[in-house]
Parts: sequence; C-alpha cells; structure tokens
Amino acid sequence: MPDRNLEQNYFRLLAWCRARDFAGYDPFDGLNSHLFQALPLKNSRTARLLWTQFCKRSPVNFRSLVGVPPERNAKGIALFALAALARYRTLQTKEAEIDARELLDDLMAMRLKGFTGAAWGYNFDWQGRAFFAPRGTPTLVPTAFAGRALIEAAECFDSKEYLPFARTTCDFILNDLNRSEEIGDEACFSYSPLDHTRVFNASLLAGETLARVGKLANETSLCDWAMRIARYVVRRQRADGSWAYGADDYQSWTDNFHTAFILTSLSRIIDSCESAGDEFATALTRGHEFWRDRFFLSNGWPKYFPDRLYPADTHAAAAAIVALVELRGRVPGALELAERISQWTMENLCDPRGYFYYQRRRWYTSRIPYMRWSEAWMAYALARLIEGKRKK
Repeated sequence: MPDRNLEQNYFRLLAWCRARDFAGYDPFDGLNSHLFQALPLKNSRTARLLWTQFCKRSPVNFRSLVGVPPERNAKGIALFALAALARYRTLQTKEAEIDARELLDDLMAMRLKGFTGAAWGYNFDWQGRAFFAPRGTPTLVPTAFAGRALIEAAECFDSKEYLPFARTTCDFILNDLNRSEEIGDEACFSYSPLDHTRVFNASLLAGETLARVGKLANETSLCDWAMRIARYVVRRQRADGSWAYGADDYQSWTDNFHTAFILTSLSRIIDSCESAGDEFATALTRGHEFWRDRFFLSNGWPKYFPDRLYPADTHAAAAAIVALVELRGRVPGALELAERISQWTMENLCDPRGYFYYQRRRWYTSRIPYMRWSEAWMAYALARLIEGKRKK
C-alpha cells in the first residue's frame, strides 16, 4: 500500500476533525441528554445503564433530538496529541511542532483539579455494571493516555517543560486510586477513586505510565511499582495466551482492543524497566500469538471478539494498528498486518468525507462518527503507521 494513501486518509480525517474543533459525540455520552436529565429516571441505576446502552447500540444518531451536545473529550484530545507527536517525529517541521504543542496545551488545560496529581476523566456521566462515575470523575484510562502524550512530548521537546507535568500523573495513580489487590510482589490499581475493580488493561496502563516516567526521571521506585502491576496481569494470563477483561466473573470476556492495550503497555514496560524483558517477554509473545491468530482475518478484517466475525469496529482496528507498530521490533510481520488492517478499514469503514464509521455489523453499518472512539483513534493509528513505515 503506497504511503500516499495513508497520508491522504490521515489529512482528510484530520481536516474533518479540525473543522469541528475536535468536538463530537461518543458511544457512551447518552447520559448527557438534557431530556434524560430532566426525568426522574436519571436517579435509577437500571435506567442509566439501559439508556446508555440504547444510545450506544442504536445505528441512528438521535443525540441532537434528545439534547446531547457535541463536546471535546480529554482522552480524544490526548489521542490527537499523540497523533500530532507521531507526525512531528516523522516530519521534524516547525508546523508539526506547533500542531502538537497546541493540542498538548489544550490537554493540560483539561486537567481535573482537586487531586494529588494530574488526572483526566470523561465528559459524561458513565454507568457501568460495577459503579457509577459522574461527569468529571478522574479515571485511569484517559489519565494514562494523557500521560503517554506528555511523556512523548518530553522525549520530543524539552523534558523540563513536560516531564514534571507527566510526573504528577504518577502521584494521582499512587495516591488517589485504590489498590484493588496488593499481595506480595503484585499490585492492581482501580479504574477510578470510586471503585475497587480489577481491570487488567487499565491497571497495566498505570504500569506503563509509572515505568516510562520512572525511566525518564530516573526514579527506580516508579519502575518497581510498574513491575508489580505487570506481574499481577501476566500471572493471570490464560493458558491459551489470552487475557480476560478483568478479574471478576462478569469480566471474563476477551476482546480485540483491550488485548491490544495490554500488549502495547507490556511492551513499553519491558522497554522501560530493567529485567522486565526476562520476566515478561514470554507472556508478551504468547499474548500476541493468540491475538494475531484469533482476532484478524487474512485480509485484515478486525474482529471484536475472537469467536465472532461481527462487529468490525474502527476503534478495534486502530488500537490494533497502534499495538502492531509498537511491536514491530519484537514480532515478525507486525507492520505488514498493520497495513492490511488499515487498508481494510479505509476500504470498508471510511466515509468519502474523511471520517470513519463506528461499526460494521452483519445486516447494517453504523455510520455515526464518534470523535474519541473512532476518529481520534484512527488519527493516532494512521500517524503511527506512517511513522513506523518511515523507520522500517
């Protein structure tokens, strides 16, 4: 696939997102509905869960009708910043630097106040099976991706400018989150300060943040925490090489993009912590082999679950591309598979106007553009793939 196809799709997508100031809808933003918030049902856990899932699963975007405004999302801005940083590493131009710094400034301005370190959350109330997180609750996943952007900015630009800010994300992780399990040489961190869930990919994202800041700041104690977190996740890898979403019975499923998160974070922990390669390389290889063999067709079609063809999801495709670029020096054929996935996604889930659809299902395609879930992730994926191919 010629690089120009990737470049063209990246620029068309970015132009579409910039025209909207990187603001849009999200699969999980249903509780932002002014109509729903005016009803007594807003106080019902069951109603919140059902309404969120209804909005997420509907192939018709009725959000404007029920008063859901398009908004910026902190994780989305972090992903756009990561894409811009990849472009800067590829081009090394002043224009690319300005683009990255502007998004980083926006990201830092979105930091939530009142915690021991820098933290970010979602711009909507979120009702899950385990707990309810009101809008603005700091959560681990957006904080970790913001941390990833700040860490990469410290590596690209002046470390004195961005590393201290990135370091404060470690304070949030270590002081504000709950340690869901802390036994011997293992540790698992909660999703937010409000819960005690044990979500493997989220906790490992915390480990990645601690490991990479620890390496840059020369703080071995942060790397020690990262190793404990990685042990907790690696020791719960299944015999076939897969990981469940989490440790509880209701979290037993395995999906594409959460596995990609685990592989990416584990690879970065191995790169950052002394002796991590000796301890975790086999788990990374086994996890990659299960993921590669069970989640992708030969033409690059990305499956959401290992045993189902549908849905094909833009987010899963993009997270896979990012993971494969990350793994390109560790596993054979990583970039080739990333290219096949990107080609399939551009041919099957890309709108002529430049944005990417949410999902392709058996009987229909949900063409809703979700700014964080689909567009930001694909911008990040395409920028990383272009960068990876240039450095091949």
